[in-house]
Amino acid sequence: MKVLLVGSGGREHALAWKLSQSPLVDRLFIAPGNPGTAMHGENVAIPAEDIEGLKAFALREKIDFTVIGPELPLTLGITDAFNAAGLKVFGPTRAAAELEGSKAFSKELMVRYKVPTAFYKRFDESGPAKSYIETHEPPFVVKADGLAAGKGVIICQTAQEAIEAVDLIMTEKAFGSAGKRIIIEEFLTGEEASFLAITDGTTVEPLAPAQDHKAIFDNDMGPNTGGMGAYSPAPVVTPALQKKIMETVMVPVVNAMKADGRPYKGVLYAGLMMTKNGPRVLEFNCRFGDPETQPILMRMESDIVPILVAASEGTLHEVKIKWKQEAAVCVVMAAKGYPGNYLKGSEINGLEEAAKLNDTMVFHAGTAVKDGKVVTAGGRVLGVTALGPTIKDAIENAYRAVGKISWEGAQYRRDIGKKALTGC
Repeated sequence: MKVLLVGSGGREHALAWKLSQSPLVDRLFIAPGNPGTAMHGENVAIPAEDIEGLKAFALREKIDFTVIGPELPLTLGITDAFNAAGLKVFGPTRAAAELEGSKAFSKELMVRYKVPTAFYKRFDESGPAKSYIETHEPPFVVKADGLAAGKGVIICQTAQEAIEAVDLIMTEKAFGSAGKRIIIEEFLTGEEASFLAITDGTTVEPLAPAQDHKAIFDNDMGPNTGGMGAYSPAPVVTPALQKKIMETVMVPVVNAMKADGRPYKGVLYAGLMMTKNGPRVLEFNCRFGDPETQPILMRMESDIVPILVAASEGTLHEVKIKWKQEAAVCVVMAAKGYPGNYLKGSEINGLEEAAKLNDTMVFHAGTAVKDGKVVTAGGRVLGVTALGPTIKDAIENAYRAVGKISWEGAQYRRDIGKKALTGC
């Protein structure tokens, strides 16, 4: 079959790597892709948000199946457009993708259907938001309502910090139109985990649990990023907790979306806080996580294509996903200055040496080719991912590969996976 993968980041490189291994795939196209995805298929110079261009390409090339990577084309309705054209696609519709596209929508849905989450208030103007802050006790979590590339969440320890966050989002428009509306939530304590599942709108099949590292610096210090690393499995998600998450979060939300006339097919990703009172939803995403996808797919033993096709066709109950026993760790290497303004165009050295290591993949995220050499072209540049018999081994293997790669101003956390080492 001919498969089209939409996107250009580290998640898409991991998906391209996994899709290309399927005996069902004869040709793989990635739009627009990156230098890493080009190792597994044919890059096509069509932006991920150019829905009409992508649809025209899929029809012209007689694409059998399309996989959507990033959230933006999903919230713009790419699945609806492809379905209307008779094209098979994996990813939720525009109405279903509002679960990520609007935090206010997702919070209102959770409250209505009694899905455990943090207490919140929604604000469309900065004045009432500031009044609320001044009359309540910190800490607060201030969130832009719309898509902000994983950066629209600000944790505020004082009322003054929260007021400044409101101004940053609503007045200075740091996240553009995503900040027209904000959510102010109670601050939850505990350990975070990422819980991803694939659903066809009825059946919900969990993926291996993972844990992301959002902050830019070690020990979860500094501003939030799109993610500086991840590992799987996540020991904090015990089998008993996984069962509870499925029963109290994942299945109820899929059922709620169906009841609301927004049947959800695709990846459902819950960002969770494991509190003393049980798991609480921080947010939902409507696509594979990045960088969680990298270690999760490294551990997936099954062919991914039948799983995604079954989800799109409503036959997911016929599929079971097999997992490797090994652990996997992904360390994100980022450009100097990220998550703020960052340097581009630095030549990356050591990629060939890292690629020679066993059970290791260097997934490209923000890279480009210039004068025949791979250079930095984004904030998060590479996702260096390795397997190991235990998380401790996987950490050592990933950092061994990281040590072979360099460029001017490269930065990365040195504590990815540390939280999981207790008992390893």
